[in-house]
Amino acid sequence: MSGAYAVREAVAEDDLEACFAVRRTVFVEEQGVPRELEYDAYDSTAVHVLAVREDGEPLGTGRLLHGADAVGKTGGDASVGSLGRLAVTGDARGLGVGAALVRAIEEAARERGLTAVDLHAQTHALGFYERLGYVAYGGEFPDAGIPHRAMRRAL
Repeated sequence: MSGAYAVREAVAEDDLEACFAVRRTVFVEEQGVPRELEYDAYDSTAVHVLAVREDGEPLGTGRLLHGADAVGKTGGDASVGSLGRLAVTGDARGLGVGAALVRAIEEAARERGLTAVDLHAQTHALGFYERLGYVAYGGEFPDAGIPHRAMRRAL
């Protein structure tokens, strides 16, 4: 597979459908997350980002919660965004897509005046986020039956 891809905010309906398709493949089909847990009310107000190959094939996605939607996930701090639902298709892993999506989400957070980004990382992905400057805090906790840790990066 070619390494050429672009990352953009997903605003068109087709882009949002592509984001949801990637999440379905990675979280619901590969990881066994129940469909009713994967999609939530935050999807309608989140900033979604999408990575696509030159031919338009979706490779990955992620979302940013901000404002009132993020407060419950960030310890009550409205200046902190919440990065979530980061997913990269199996054939695109190792191409830098995940890191590019994280950076795009961070840029969207900066554009909205946020000072930091929190996330809940699956424990197997801690090293990935640490390489991008995130620091774990608190103990391990289950989310959809998968072990996670909270992490934060100042912007």
